[in-house]
Amino acid sequence: MVTTRLPSAGFSITIRIAVTADASSIGRLTTCVGEAGAVVTALDVVDSDPTQVVVDLTCDTADSAHADQVVKQLEDQDGVDVRKVSDRTFLLHLGGKIEVSSKVALRNRDELSRAYTPGVARVCMAIAENPADARRLTIKRNTVAVVSDGSAVLGLGNIGPAAAMPVMEGKAALFKRFGGVDAWPVVLDTQDTDEIVKIVKAIAPAYGGINLEDIAAPRCFEIEARLREQLDIPVFHDDQHGTAICVLAALTNALRVVGKRMEDVKVVVSGAGAAGTAIMKLLMRQGVGDIIAYDRKGALHRGMPGLNESMQWLADHTNKTNYSGDLPGAIVGADVFIGVSAPNLLTGDDIAKMADKSIVFAMANPDPEVDPREARKHAAVVATGRSDQPNQINNVLAFPGVFRGMLDASAEEFTEEMALAAARAIADVVGEDKLNPTVIIPSVFDPRVTPAVAAAIRAVVRGGPAPANPAAAPESELDQAPEGIF
Repeated sequence: MVTTRLPSAGFSITIRIAVTADASSIGRLTTCVGEAGAVVTALDVVDSDPTQVVVDLTCDTADSAHADQVVKQLEDQDGVDVRKVSDRTFLLHLGGKIEVSSKVALRNRDELSRAYTPGVARVCMAIAENPADARRLTIKRNTVAVVSDGSAVLGLGNIGPAAAMPVMEGKAALFKRFGGVDAWPVVLDTQDTDEIVKIVKAIAPAYGGINLEDIAAPRCFEIEARLREQLDIPVFHDDQHGTAICVLAALTNALRVVGKRMEDVKVVVSGAGAAGTAIMKLLMRQGVGDIIAYDRKGALHRGMPGLNESMQWLADHTNKTNYSGDLPGAIVGADVFIGVSAPNLLTGDDIAKMADKSIVFAMANPDPEVDPREARKHAAVVATGRSDQPNQINNVLAFPGVFRGMLDASAEEFTEEMALAAARAIADVVGEDKLNPTVIIPSVFDPRVTPAVAAAIRAVVRGGPAPANPAAAPESELDQAPEGIF
């Protein structure tokens, strides 16, 4: 039985196998894995003798059940002895993914006297006299708190703060790798809105920004709004704003590819939670023609009962025709489908009923709202959230650069103007001469992305145009030193 799901590096396993030492044994292993629907990515000889060969076979599978199936099919082969199976994702997480390291050497008494007592007391008093100097004289100027209550972790739901830690650690690692930002997980053992606001406000003095992560809607909207009012540092909910920025960037370029204008297109968005709501609001700010918001309750429309405040706002400001049917009906004649919801809601036949030169962003992970292979048979441009498919829409394109720019410019808040500027910067990195249906968004590893986004953010904060060379470094440490300190 071959899986219909797509293999992924997220479910990569390494299998240690002993096989008979004949000319065809290795080929039989790779054939067996391929027939099971997995993808062999490496095969290394570990040991051998005149009668057998021991190999480590690494392959990508679709999920844990598929991995078990692959191992079972290997075990059923004659002359095959499966000795050990290692899940490479779990191996990567052993002991956690991040650590603290010192920026200063402590090799002798003199260095210790400056970094700690007695010298540090002078720095403490300087900050006490002028609290604004904390941005320059402490880690605050480059440190972000990644805050979660574990109530909406990835697509896993309300799994709690401890189980959310691997995601928050990963987020911190991405901040460092792509933006040079020091971030730290802050997982909270409470899901009470008032308590979360109180805790984050209390820890804020140590941080230059707050990144809210995986907090369920609609509480996340209130938490973000209240923290923005009470703090003098930026508060950014990546599930909302990071996703919206990346979607707008990708859609900007997709529309360039198909030759349509934002103000002329009809968009259907599946998912009216944190991400979907932010996407729709940013698209409306950019002047999109019309949007139909679809959620578990159905297509949001005027007169629909039982809506929370956020959904009611969408019902009042979208869906010009007041459509109230199902999702397949909503996308008939639509130019764009954007999914931030659940897997396998649509088929290729549904996509075929969209407008000519349609655009499909199916971003549910790991399984999209529609199989991208089926969608490509009918849509002009297809994007997903998967790293193993073309046009990956990934928040890492946005949040490292957004925070890099806000920290560099000592921003006190995150604004919609910053979101629009960041989206333009990401879209423009591709360059119109490089655009095509499979390249509408830069790679997350494109080194131009973070500098371009950071430059755009700094320009918004400072009220000037983005520099011609977005990769130019921000001010030096001497430039950032407080007045009178050399």
